[in-house]
Amino acid sequence: MMKNALLDAAEAVLSEQGTQALTLNAVADRAGVSKGGLLYHFPTKDALVRAMVARVIEEFDDLIASYLASYGDGVPGAYTRAYVEATFEILTGEARSYRRWSAITAAAADPEQAEPLSEAMRRWHGRDPAEDPDPGTAAVVRLAAEGLWEVLSHDPALYDADQLEALRQRLLGLLER
Repeated sequence: MMKNALLDAAEAVLSEQGTQALTLNAVADRAGVSKGGLLYHFPTKDALVRAMVARVIEEFDDLIASYLASYGDGVPGAYTRAYVEATFEILTGEARSYRRWSAITAAAADPEQAEPLSEAMRRWHGRDPAEDPDPGTAAVVRLAAEGLWEVLSHDPALYDADQLEALRQRLLGLLER
């Protein structure tokens, strides 16, 4: 659990103060541990950033999997529906965790650090077209959800809860056609 507390502290530093403020000292201070305690788990800043990226990818994969499990087997377009639902859960969640994603992706500016996220994007968006009744619409819906995420990372107050719900319903409705 110490690793998660350290990752939480690093995410807080990033989201509140930006990438320039992400130092091992700042993370250790935020977590209330010695720098040595931090270095035991994450020997470098790069290792810390890689762990943050891995955690957000895993959390999004888990959200998608939970929605897929709720649909049951054989539902046409289930993956895209699960992707949209997982995205909106993050966008509308109490913690507004998409801010965390934005900060982490900014911190992972090095191509080597960003590769796991790039691989996840290829996996999330490179689905077999046969999985959706209308592959073109499914791709547009996933990209629209991704674009909304990007827009909200720059202006979180752009859409209120009702507007976000209407957008969610609209995107899911496109999959019904």
